[in-house]
Amino acid sequence: MTRDVVLGIDSSTQATKVVIVEVESGTLIGEGRAPHSGADVQDPNDWWDALITATRLAVSPSTRVVGLSVAGQQHGCVTVDAAGAPVRPAPLWNNVDSAPDAERLNEQADFAAEVGTRLVASFTIAKLAHLARTAPDDLVRTAAVGLPHDWLNFKLTGVLASDRGDASGSGWWSPRDGRDRRELLALAVGADAATRLRLPEVRGPNEPAGTLSAAAAAELGLPAGIPVGAGTGDNMAAAVGIGAEPGEIVVSLGTSGTVYAVTGDPTADVTGEVCGFADATGRFLPLACMLNCTRVVDTVARMFGIDREVALDRAASAPFGAGGLAMTPYLAGERTPNLPAATGTILGLTATTATPDLFLRAALEGVAAGLSYCVNALERLGLTGTAITLVGGGSAHLAWRQVIADVIALPVILRGGGEHAARGAAIQAAAIVRAEPVIDLVARWRPAVIGVVQPNMEHHDQFVRRGGDQRS
Repeated sequence: MTRDVVLGIDSSTQATKVVIVEVESGTLIGEGRAPHSGADVQDPNDWWDALITATRLAVSPSTRVVGLSVAGQQHGCVTVDAAGAPVRPAPLWNNVDSAPDAERLNEQADFAAEVGTRLVASFTIAKLAHLARTAPDDLVRTAAVGLPHDWLNFKLTGVLASDRGDASGSGWWSPRDGRDRRELLALAVGADAATRLRLPEVRGPNEPAGTLSAAAAAELGLPAGIPVGAGTGDNMAAAVGIGAEPGEIVVSLGTSGTVYAVTGDPTADVTGEVCGFADATGRFLPLACMLNCTRVVDTVARMFGIDREVALDRAASAPFGAGGLAMTPYLAGERTPNLPAATGTILGLTATTATPDLFLRAALEGVAAGLSYCVNALERLGLTGTAITLVGGGSAHLAWRQVIADVIALPVILRGGGEHAARGAAIQAAAIVRAEPVIDLVARWRPAVIGVVQPNMEHHDQFVRRGGDQRS
């Protein structure tokens, strides 16, 4: 029997994942995946090619696709010419070239008050300012600008459309006002360009971006004319995928590490450490982000020629505190705290601690300390919880689960569903197909708790004694 399904797409830094979810039950029944380069500047056409590959791997003759939606990595700057082609490769959220441009814009306007967030290099508006300063001819060729998921919506439907969640990471769309702030954009690119540039049309939680075009349908092997959801940013989609509710703290472990919470009201952090984002349900998603997360352990593992899973097993078995070896894991600058020019450091290196296992352990604990810093940033705004809900690729391994519980001193909760960002996009698509408010479907399809990891308080006390806990 053919089953009606929707596709949830997660276009991330490292790969495109496509999940197939049954419309009636929310059951995940298939998935496909295709890699990206993982670089901090990427060709948007590579994302489209990966989406085609992953979709064709996921879809089977036993399913009838009736809708889809895209979650995408936040902040990346996609510039599009009059013919709809990318003007140049897109700098992504983890590219820090625009750090001085972000500071220059902060000196000209109070972005925390106007759009909920003091700018750092990640924000799209800062990347546009960098383009205007360093490659003005490319800015002249640019007819439209959007974020990665906006561009994929354009490829799917012919409409450059976004949602309030991802748009709130642009730096020119205000979650508080619910509109574009072109006067802020003018600070980045000049008044003429700010007036001329086409920006994504921002949709509400249950509004589609459009319908799948015949050309896109032919490449993907899908029926033309099916609805394409507005989509959202990957963190907003993951919040939907796990059914996050106010009063919970979520930690996402991926290429980046994020800490966020759902709130009913907008936030504004003058320090810039907490981004005042909107979410994908009509609420808000204050979020703190680290540029360096699971890839720090991956980098150390690669340095020693060790497979990732083996490396995590060895890190889990190594002693807490890494025998006195400590790592500051800022391998690509950092966003929280805002240190775009920072590099990683190793402390406590001796003949005894110079072992692969202790290096791996120090990397694991260094990232966990950074995530604890982000939890503290949310706590300053009154956003607290009694447990940590863990999502993202890193959440699959016990090493990450336990070290986060130990360092933050809260139980770590794991929920089912898998591939939460892609699943969140699928829930958005299903809500459109079912003509049901997405916020209602989020609550009803909230995945069950499948595990709880308790903190080892002796380890936490050791962490505090070493001066690692900035939350005490």
